[in-house]
Amino acid sequence: MLKATNIQKYYGQVWVLKGVDLELNKGEIVSIAGPSGSGKSTLLHILGALDRPGEGEIIVNDQRINLLNDKQLAAFRNRHIGFVFQFHHLLPEFTALENVCIPAWIGGRSKKEARIRAKELLASLGLQNKLENKPTALSGGEQQRVAVARALINEPQIIFADEPTGNLDSANARSLHQLFFDLRKEFNQTFLIVTHNEELAQMSDRTLHMKDGKIV
Repeated sequence: MLKATNIQKYYGQVWVLKGVDLELNKGEIVSIAGPSGSGKSTLLHILGALDRPGEGEIIVNDQRINLLNDKQLAAFRNRHIGFVFQFHHLLPEFTALENVCIPAWIGGRSKKEARIRAKELLASLGLQNKLENKPTALSGGEQQRVAVARALINEPQIIFADEPTGNLDSANARSLHQLFFDLRKEFNQTFLIVTHNEELAQMSDRTLHMKDGKIV
C-alpha cells in the first residue's frame, strides 16, 4: 500500500534523511523507533505528504505522490491520509463534533453527512456524551480520541501517528494503543507510528529502527 524508495532530505547543509527505503502493507501496524534527531518525524511528515523529499519516490496505493503539485497533494492528503500527533491540535473554539467534521467539510462532504459519520466515530470511541464539549472540557485522553476520530473521518488508507501517546499518562497511553489494534481489527486500518514507547513498539507487527537518518 505504501512504498518509499531512496528518501533523502536536506535542511540547508544538514543531511537529515540519507536514502530511506520502506514498504507498508494494508492492515499493518508498524512502529518507527530511534533516538531524538534520527529523522523519524521528518520521514513521517514526508510519507504523509506534509513535506516533500529532496530526492526519492513515494507511492501510496499506486499513486506517485511526490509528482503531485501542492493543490493535488493537499487534496490527496485530505482524502487518503489521517494524522494523529503528540499534541492533538484540536481547534479550541469548536466542539468535539465540529473538530471531527472539519476534514470532511474541507473534502466537500455535506454538513449533515459529516455530522452523522462524526457522531458514529465518536460513539465508537466512547465519546457519545461529549459531542458538544469543547477541548478545554475534555481530558487529555478524550482529546486524543477526538483527534483519532478526526483522522478517521475521511476513511483514510493510512494513519500516520507521531508520538501519539507522548502527552498521555500510562493508563491513557495503553488505552490508545489498544484502540489502534481495535481499529485494525474492525476496519483493517493501516498505521505507521513514530514512538518512544517500548510497549507500543513491541505490540506492533514490525518495528523499524532509525539512526542518523537511516533505517538500521
